[in-house]
Formats: sequence, structure tokens, C-alpha cells
Amino acid sequence: MSQLPKIIKTKSAVKQTMSVEIMDEYGDLQTKEIACEHPLTVYLNWIEIVTLMTLGERPSALVLGYLKNQGFIEDIDAIESLIIDWDTNSAAVITRENTDGLEKKLEKKTVTSGCGQGTMYGNVMKKLENVTLPQVKVKQSMLYGLLEALTHHNETYKAAGAVHGCAICRGTEILSFVEDVGRHNAVDTLAGEMWLKGETGEDKIFYTTGRLTSEMVIKVAQMGIPVLLSRSGATQMGYELAQKLGITMIARAKGHRFQVYNGGQNLILDVKGAKGADASQEQANETSQSSSNKEQN
Repeated sequence: MSQLPKIIKTKSAVKQTMSVEIMDEYGDLQTKEIACEHPLTVYLNWIEIVTLMTLGERPSALVLGYLKNQGFIEDIDAIESLIIDWDTNSAAVITRENTDGLEKKLEKKTVTSGCGQGTMYGNVMKKLENVTLPQVKVKQSMLYGLLEALTHHNETYKAAGAVHGCAICRGTEILSFVEDVGRHNAVDTLAGEMWLKGETGEDKIFYTTGRLTSEMVIKVAQMGIPVLLSRSGATQMGYELAQKLGITMIARAKGHRFQVYNGGQNLILDVKGAKGADASQEQANETSQSSSNKEQN
């Protein structure tokens, strides 16, 4: 059994949202919730790695997931401690792994399109060369059920907006859902949780409210998850990486609508699609409108 790192927090939590007074387009004043953003500077063996802008909901998992996904730490058993200090907005990770040459590694990075502080390091793509993801069949009916279940989450977004949500799912079951000011933070948090629990990703679906960029595809591949689902769109590089890595990529997924960008052969169309349902509704509306026009004439 893994020896989990000792996690120390100086404060149990930070505020997720705050109330502010706003004026609408009519000049009326209203009280609205906005998402709180907290800087969290990550140190690995006392070397500054990055400053993440986060809601601070699950900082320990976020930090561990970030360090794992960026290739800074390979073995969770080698981590001695993780200190979250919200008084100094810092997270200090102490590991027994060899971190010689860390400063040189920090020079080799690519700033990605992820909102907030998103970075991917040069050695990440090389490690993905040997990744083989299973080709999992996805039923259309299951997909609709999962999308319905996801509508009951994202509390911070409903209250304040300005955040992204990500989830680890198995079938229509949502195993873990997290929101943060950047989608990369949310996925790193979930990756950290899976790492701590020793879970694998071959039977899971990853959901995000954000764009399917190269960064998102890479991180999901690192987690070993074969299906990537989003209510937003996809980028060219994200699409090409999904093809290369064998990830089933489903975008613009909301209600009974979705677009499969890669892995269409893995989708089982077992219900009447949204197109047919919408066409039936449109025909009914047209019939109703025609009858109304006749009555008026």
C-alpha cells in the first residue's frame, strides 16, 4: 500500500465566492455572487515552480495533480509532505525524488491557451509516445443520461459564473466533480485525486465545460482516460492529438446535442437522435403556426 504524503494546512479553506453590488443595463442595483481567485505558489523542494490562480477548493489535489501532469514527480510514495499555507498563499512539496537540474527543466516550457496559468513542459509529449488508450464503446443513451446528471452540479458557476467545471465519470455516475477558475486547475485536481486513490482511467469518461485544447487532451491521456466530453468546442491541435492518442472526443455536448470529433466508431446510436426529435418539434410548430394562420385568414 502506498505511503501517502503528510498533508498540512494552516487554514481549512478560503472563500469560494463573494457578494458584490452591480448595476444592470436599466441602472438598477443588484447583489450578485462572483468567484474568488486565490494565487497559490507551488514550491518543490524549496524551488519555485509556478503560481496557480485557483478557487482553492481542493488545493492539495490540485498541487499534486499539477506536479504529476507536468512530469515533476513520478512516485507518490517519494513525497514526504505537502504544506498548504493560505497565509502566504503557498504550497510546499518535499520529495525524496532526485530534483537535480530542476531549474534547467523550468526553462523549457510552452505557455498554452488554457485560461489562467497553463503550461506544458517539453518532456511531456515524449512520455505520451508509449501511451495506448483502450477503445471504449459509448452508448448514446448513456451519454444523454450523463449530461442530465451533470446539470445538477457546478454550484459555483450557477451562483457566480466565471469558473470551469470538470468531472471524472463512469457511465452515468459522476465520481468526482470540481470547479476552478481555470479548466487546467480542475483537471489537475482530479488527476491528483486519482493518483492519491491509486485509480486507473480505462473505464472512465472525463467531462469539462471548457474547450478541448491540446493541453486538455494531453492531461486526459496522462490519466489514462479514453473518452473526453465537453460542452464547448475543440481546437485544431486538440483534435489532432485526440486522433494520435486514440481519444474519443465529443464536443458541443448539451441536452440531446453533441458533435463527435474523433472516435465516431465507438459511439453506439441506440436512441432517436436530437436531430430527429428537433425535426419532429419543428414540424409540430410549423403545423401549429399554419393552423393559426388559416384561422386568422
